[in-house]
Amino acid sequence: MAPLTEHHHRNTTKISHKPFKSRHATKSLIRDLAKGKVEGTEVKPNRKTPHQQIMSKFDRKNQARQIRQTKHQQNVKSSSVFAGQNGAPRVIAVVPLCEDMNAVAAIHKLNQAVDAESLWPLEGHMRVRVDRFKQNLVYVPVERDLMTALDACRLADFVIFLLSPTEEPGEEGELLLKMIEGQGVSNVLTVVQNLDTVEPARRRPQVVTSLKSYITHFFPNQEKVLSLDAESECSNVIRSLCTTTPKGVKWREDRSWMLVENVQWPSNLVEASTEGEVVVTGVVRGKGLKANRLVQVGDWGHFQIEKITDATLPISKKRKADEMAIDEAKNDEVLEAPDAEQEDLAELAPYEATMKDVDALSASEAPTEKRGVLLDDHHYFSDDETHLPDAPKRLPKGTSSYQSAWFLGDVSDSGSDFEDAVDDEGDLDMEAAALPQDGLEGFDKATPKEPTEATPSEYPQSEMFLDPSPDDEAAQLAEYRAQRKIEANEDLEFPDEIELHPNVLARERLARYRGLKSLRTSHWETSEDRAHEPEEWNRLLQVPDYKRAKKQVDNDSLVGGVQPGRRVHVHLRNAPLVLQQSHNPTRPLALYSFLQHEQKRTVVNYSVTLSSDHPSPLRSKDQLILQCGSRRFFINPMYSQSGNTPNNVHKFLRYLHPGQTAIASFIAPITWGSVPALFFQPSVSIPGTLLGLVATGTSLPASTSRVIAKRVILTGHPYKIHKKLVTVRYMFFNKEDVQWFKALQLWTKRGRSGFIKESLGTHGYFKATFDGKINPQDAVGVSLYKRVWPREARPWTEAETSSGSQEEEMPPVG
Repeated sequence: MAPLTEHHHRNTTKISHKPFKSRHATKSLIRDLAKGKVEGTEVKPNRKTPHQQIMSKFDRKNQARQIRQTKHQQNVKSSSVFAGQNGAPRVIAVVPLCEDMNAVAAIHKLNQAVDAESLWPLEGHMRVRVDRFKQNLVYVPVERDLMTALDACRLADFVIFLLSPTEEPGEEGELLLKMIEGQGVSNVLTVVQNLDTVEPARRRPQVVTSLKSYITHFFPNQEKVLSLDAESECSNVIRSLCTTTPKGVKWREDRSWMLVENVQWPSNLVEASTEGEVVVTGVVRGKGLKANRLVQVGDWGHFQIEKITDATLPISKKRKADEMAIDEAKNDEVLEAPDAEQEDLAELAPYEATMKDVDALSASEAPTEKRGVLLDDHHYFSDDETHLPDAPKRLPKGTSSYQSAWFLGDVSDSGSDFEDAVDDEGDLDMEAAALPQDGLEGFDKATPKEPTEATPSEYPQSEMFLDPSPDDEAAQLAEYRAQRKIEANEDLEFPDEIELHPNVLARERLARYRGLKSLRTSHWETSEDRAHEPEEWNRLLQVPDYKRAKKQVDNDSLVGGVQPGRRVHVHLRNAPLVLQQSHNPTRPLALYSFLQHEQKRTVVNYSVTLSSDHPSPLRSKDQLILQCGSRRFFINPMYSQSGNTPNNVHKFLRYLHPGQTAIASFIAPITWGSVPALFFQPSVSIPGTLLGLVATGTSLPASTSRVIAKRVILTGHPYKIHKKLVTVRYMFFNKEDVQWFKALQLWTKRGRSGFIKESLGTHGYFKATFDGKINPQDAVGVSLYKRVWPREARPWTEAETSSGSQEEEMPPVG
């Protein structure tokens, strides 16, 4: 009998349908994928920036290899100018920081460590060939002179500081370190000389540790201080100089420059006042040297290039100093010659008088049409008073704008059931703290608070006003101003406050001043200032878009010219031969090529920070000496507040206080880019030093449209207070001045704002309405502004500095 088996149906009849396909996900699928998340519905968020992308291991390794290759290519390109027997030499400045240090002896110590011999005699610099590392070195020994040290360090690839084991650098050495650090410096090495003289020997490591602690205060990346008394450490110094790629200085590498090795003067010298062709020799560094660009040679000035010829050194033999001129005469190949696009020496644009400017000047010089002060861009209070702003009405609470039109003038003065119909404006979102004297942004928009002290007795508005006697008024004025001076000295609330003499008319004394509703946002009408601008203002270089213009200049410097690493003769056109008398061959001399338009004058701006240890503030327009890049100027800077404002109006600063940062503006040739700047004054504290460092800064974009507004503040005393109606005195001293300045807005130091309502009497008393009750201890002020113009700079000369430092006296501060 067959076994019993269970019967099964085949599953071929069961059909599994394909899932529903849709172009877009259904709501239920989106909900399931989100899993309760409400911010997004995607499983993997869409990472947009490269830093947010999740890279695979292969991509990360590939990216690291590309970065490594790019850095290697940049390193090879920067060091290629030093390759070969005729490669560019590495310029090394040897700077002694102590009086007992000798730079020449230190150079001989380094040469003996690698058995190197100098190819040129020691006259300003020494050229050395190091066969062990196949490199050329040029040592520039520096004397203890600030300007010579700065000239040597700004052209050096390496700076070696010499420290003494027994003497401290002192105030002069510390000043030198600050100046070198401030102007920009490339690679730095620190060595100690005569360490073997320290006894006992166990104190020598402590001395080295102390010197390292001192130098790392200025240059924190210094790892060690090497001794020149040990031959092995001298070899380490040479190895670092020959194998390290100098990082350079950015402002210098953006231009073409070279260390001048030799200067050839014309042989047919007839008169020192004539001009001739002077030839300077050196190796091109930085960018390519173009014949169309102007060049700056030391402090001689800027010149045009006649031509650039080859000056390659012979390979087969070492030359002596007397053989140099014979070999160089054979190299007459012209590498670069100027063409029609060569820049001229003109610093100003050609003068062109236009009828538009004439009309503008004539219109601005007609004061007969003015009936009041200029407020923003309008003259208010003419004969018909059509421009008179609507006076704020006192309306019952809850009155709509439609109902307010039916109230004529002020209905009541009680103030119990009335409020001011004044538009509310929000505070401006600015970085600096808003002050009441700055305009609308400084007013207190909060609910007016009650006075903290009892106010004087109230009086009705119709009370008769009687002018005080002249003797009583003079005594009261003297007493009030004496009290205000004491308060100002204690708490400098009003740094721009001025006091008018009772016999001086304010409308004449302040004729050029105007009012601004807001210092930061109000439009500045420039047509009123055309009559007072400098004579050559329209001939200055105009830079509407600084960022775009700088990019074009940088692109121009990348193309053409004699490539770096080549030794050339640069023939200077029409150089004054009188320079031969002042030329000192023992001091380093450098040639810097200008970027396009860098010889043209415009209004330049520099950020300046006064040293915190400076004994006194700097007053605007006082003479300083500026070093920016390769140039030095005598300047009379005008300080103003830093920052960006919508109307490009910045408040003038009378003084720059220690530790404060401001913007210094003056007229000088433009400098492209952010270049470090040093500000000097004749030194008094350090004997034997002509100049002392007082401030540091950086060049900023140049602009002739930047308005520097000088502010003056007239203050008055609240004589009588009745609610929001106040009688003010001592601000003006005649009725006509009150009418002239009637359009200006009043403010108090506690944030209240108001307007002049009417004049009282003939001695300058007036009634004013404010947006809240004011304190009797408060002071009422009005702000007036006048545009001031920067002054011109002139080239610096060391002879003028040494002769003028004996006679110049700094003005008193106060």
